[in-house]
Order: sequence, then C-alpha cells, then structure tokens
Amino acid sequence: MPIKSRLSFFLIILFSLNVLACAQDKENYIKENYDKNEYRIKMRDGIHLYTIVYSPKDKSKKYPIILTRTPYSVGPYGEDKFARFLGPAEQFVKEGYIFVLQDVRGRFMSEGEFDNMRPHKPNKAKNETDESSDTYDTIEWLVKNIPNNNGKVGMWGNSYPGFYTIMGAIDAHPNLAAVSPQAPISDWFIGDDMHHNGAFSLQMSFNFFKNFGIPRKAPTTQWQRGAEYPSPDNYTFFLKHTPIKKLNENILKNSIPFWDSIMAHGNYDYFWQERSNLKHLKNIKPAVLIVGGWYDAEDLFGPLNIYKTIEKNDKDNQCRIVMGPWTHGSWIATKGDSLGDFYFGSNTADYYRQKILIPFFNYYLKGIGKSLTSDAYMFNTGENKFYQFNQWPPQNVTTSDLFLSPGGKLSFSYDYGSADFSEYISDPWNPVPYTSKFLDSRNFYNRTFMIEDQRYVSTRPDVLTFETEPLDTDFTIAGPIEATLYVSTSSTDADFVVKVIDVYPDDEPNPEPNPNQVEMGGYQRLVRAEIMRGKFRNSYENPAPFTPNKIEEVKIKLNDAFHTFRKGHKIMIQIHSSWFPFFDSNPQTFTDIYNANEKDFVKAQLKVYHSEEYQSKISFKIYGEKQ
Repeated sequence: MPIKSRLSFFLIILFSLNVLACAQDKENYIKENYDKNEYRIKMRDGIHLYTIVYSPKDKSKKYPIILTRTPYSVGPYGEDKFARFLGPAEQFVKEGYIFVLQDVRGRFMSEGEFDNMRPHKPNKAKNETDESSDTYDTIEWLVKNIPNNNGKVGMWGNSYPGFYTIMGAIDAHPNLAAVSPQAPISDWFIGDDMHHNGAFSLQMSFNFFKNFGIPRKAPTTQWQRGAEYPSPDNYTFFLKHTPIKKLNENILKNSIPFWDSIMAHGNYDYFWQERSNLKHLKNIKPAVLIVGGWYDAEDLFGPLNIYKTIEKNDKDNQCRIVMGPWTHGSWIATKGDSLGDFYFGSNTADYYRQKILIPFFNYYLKGIGKSLTSDAYMFNTGENKFYQFNQWPPQNVTTSDLFLSPGGKLSFSYDYGSADFSEYISDPWNPVPYTSKFLDSRNFYNRTFMIEDQRYVSTRPDVLTFETEPLDTDFTIAGPIEATLYVSTSSTDADFVVKVIDVYPDDEPNPEPNPNQVEMGGYQRLVRAEIMRGKFRNSYENPAPFTPNKIEEVKIKLNDAFHTFRKGHKIMIQIHSSWFPFFDSNPQTFTDIYNANEKDFVKAQLKVYHSEEYQSKISFKIYGEKQ
C-alpha cells in the first residue's frame, strides 16, 4: 500500500477510534450520574406504553421532567444498558433533569396499534385515546410516581417526535409547562415530508416506509428491515421503477400498509385532512419553542405553519420560533457552522443551544433566568446573522413583485417585449434531477440540495431561467414567497417547480480553505424552491385537468425565506416541470398517478406567459426599505 494511502487509512482508523471513545465517555457519564428504570404505563383504555426514566443519582433536590415520545425506539433496552445522549442537547445531562423516553402506542415495546400521524379527537369519549390523551395519561402517572420530580414537565422531539410533542400540547396536562417541537410534522399532503402541494416525495417516502412501515407482529426491541434489491444510483433506480406502481409490484409487494394507503388516497381527502394537526392548535397552554432549519427538505412547512397558526389563534400565547441555516435536525448536535459549499461565520447551532434552548427550559421548568425576550429568532442566510423579531414575518415588511419578462429577464416592473411567452418541452422519461450528485438509491436523499449550485440544470432546454441585472443595493426577503404563473400545456396535467436563486458575481472570490474546490464566480445558490402538482392548482380535494393549450393561472406558495441578496448579486428564477427523484415524475396526463401506466407518460409543450395581459410574477416580502 502506498505511503499516502496508508496514512489516510491510519487517519480514518484514528478518527473512528476517537468517535467511539467519545461516545463511550458520554455513556459512562450518564451511567455514573443517572439511575435507569423501565416502566409500562397504563393508558385510559388499558394499553401499556413502554417508558424509560433516567433520574439523577443526586437525590438531595427535586428535578423537572423532560419527556420524549417517539416511534423510533427508546433503546437501549434493559436497566443495565445506558443511552449516550439524553435531552434536546448534549448539555442537558449536566443541567439537572429527569429524562423520560417513551415508545409511542404500537411501536417497539409499547402495546396497541400504531397509526401514522394518528388523528386528534377533539371530543373524546371516556376511554377514547389519541396522542394528546396518551401524553396526558403519561404525565399524570409520572408526576405521581417518579421520585424527586418538582411537578414541572417539558417535552421535546425532532421530526416525528416533534409531531408527538405538538400533539401533547393540545388539551395539555396542567403540569406540562413547556414544549419544544423541532421540525414538527403538520400536514403530510400540503407541505411536509410525503407531499408538497400534492406532489409525492418519492425517494424520501420510499426509503422511509420500506423499513418503518413494516407491520409489527408483537412488541420488539429490534428494527425491522425491508426487502433487499439491486440499487444503482437514485436517478436510474427510480426512473426504472416508473410508473410508481412498479415499486409495489417489484419490491414492496403490498407489504407496507401505509404505502398502500398513500397509493389509494391520491387527493386531499378525509384520510389526509384528519391527519393535519393545524386545525387543532387552539388554546395552547404550555410555552412553545418551535425549531426549524431553512434547509430542511423534510419539515420546513411544519415549523413555520404551526407557529403561524398558534399565533393567529391566540395572540397572548407564549409561542416562539427559531429558524437557523440547518438541515433536518442538524441543530441538535452539530456546530451549524457550514453546509455544502458555504460557511456561516459562526457556530450557529451552539448559539441556539446556549442562548435560546437551555434558557427556555431552565426558565419554564426550573424558574431560573429570564423568559426569552423575542418571539422569533431568525437567521439571515445571506448576511450570516441571527435577527430577533417580535413576530414573524416582521412587522416592517412590504410586498415587492418581480416580473418574468421576455429574453429571460426578471424586472421590478413589467418589461414589455415582443415575446408573449417562454416555452419548453417536458419529457417525463428525462426529468430534471433535483441534485447534481449521484447517490445510491437507498440513500435517504442529498441533504444539502436546498443550498446547492443550480448551474448543473441552468442550460437544460427544459428549464426556463429569468434573472435581474446586478442589484444596486442589498435586497432582503423576509417571509413567504408566492409565484403567480400564467401557463398552458399541450396535455392535461403538469408539475411546476419554481426556484429562487442568488447569483454571485463573476469575480466572487473562492472560499479559503476550499476543500470542495468550488468556483464561486457565477455560483447559483438555491435560496428557496417549491413544486406544485398542476391538477391541484384550484383545489387539493378536487383535482382538475388542464384544457390543452388554454392559458390558466397557477399560484404556488413557497415556504418563507430570510435572505439578503447582496449588492452586485443577481436574483434568478428557474421554472421547470420535474424535480426527480425527490418528487415522482408526473405523467403529464390527467390520471390517477399512483396507478398510471407507461402509456400515460407523454411529452408536453409548456408555455409560461409574460405578456401585458398575463403577467407572471414572483411576490416577496421585503424587510427594510426597497431601493
């Protein structure tokens, strides 16, 4: 083996040993300072939920409880086996808390039947249950039976556990004083995880449910593993399994009940509507700290819309939100100093944990310190700086429109020209890739694609590009984004992807150091993007076909952003009709896509209009004075 290769191999081994040693040190600390006990807590309908309690060995004082309810296992199981991480951040094990972890109903060692995003029942009969009641019954038992608790309970959870956290805040137990739902799920059809505006999150959903969705035959401590199959790169694999029903026919073979349910409910019917929690977020009593990431491809919709819904329903609540430059859950343990090709100038996640998260729980559960002074702690991804606001979006925002114009121009006022539209041919068998990276199909997805350089698709003939002249001054967007497109198609259905991009000047210096060997001159940095399944343009409940070659309006709501386009940069808008395989390929024929056949997949001519009569535009909320 060459000397250089031997050195690299040695460094990898050394790094791995250091990681293992660090993990063992954390486990040893918990083992030395905490007692571990396991319980089966009885719910009001007689079902027992498996619950692990880590209590400080120091019994000289009382401690608050921090509860996590999860479908992902509370292991390691056994009172002689200890976890390596407790609480919403590593520092919590030294802060003095009782940590409680619970397998939710029907998962791992808990009894009962599991139901994905189990619907809330606002008017329960005596023994009826939902996630709110299971949380209530758990807290009732804990405060009465766990020694040395001070009667204050907090909850936290990330992603699916974030869903259980916000559900626990509905009709909350009076001892539940503070909750931190992090990357919480709110609606699996409109904007979180499994769908965006009705478009199916193919790669992520398949890789999640092929294991998670396997029915549990009996309580177990083990994860169940799905079918094994040949796995080329994700683009090739999912294209070979288009139409989407091939995944069931060739791999899943109807072994995943929830996958079958997805395939049977292609519209926003009762199945999805009853799983949305937004309509139940009323009269929330505990203090709330919502945490999300601007680059979270799974649950960006949830944190923003749960916060806005609580704020709308109760102006006097104690609800706060933090949004940082993070991917899904990366604020829990990483530094948060960089992502992809970009460095953020500081350890943003350390700041959040030390200045926001720990003070939040310490104040509400221990009475230590002061309440957080602001409602919204939002990171500006163009300035690399946290801002504090009394509300989100901020009060002093105005609306600014950018108009699509002939010749690929993007203008602050409509720029008349001879061309009434721009056009492209969309081929569902040659879809636009969502990332430039080729990954194994079993890889969940490329977690950095939401900040990725878009030059890899800018020259594709099926991607429209519009950009401004270099900006004369900084331009800061702060809040939701809406695209209003006037379009036509030669067929009866189409998807529309809208991307907002920050184009760097040609003379932008490369970063130093530059481990990725990135060329920053002309870099097209993705700021925000969203997809709309065209048949849902007027109604998620009642999809409708396009009339071939008829001009129709399509409005697309993009999630919020907080980003400063610097002076000398350009703003770019890209539009195309596929984003594969993160989202499935639309056959472009109005049909039940989940049961479509190959003959339904057709090329279509798409036109996006920018005439005096049909002025397609992107609307932003602008923070500060627009120049």
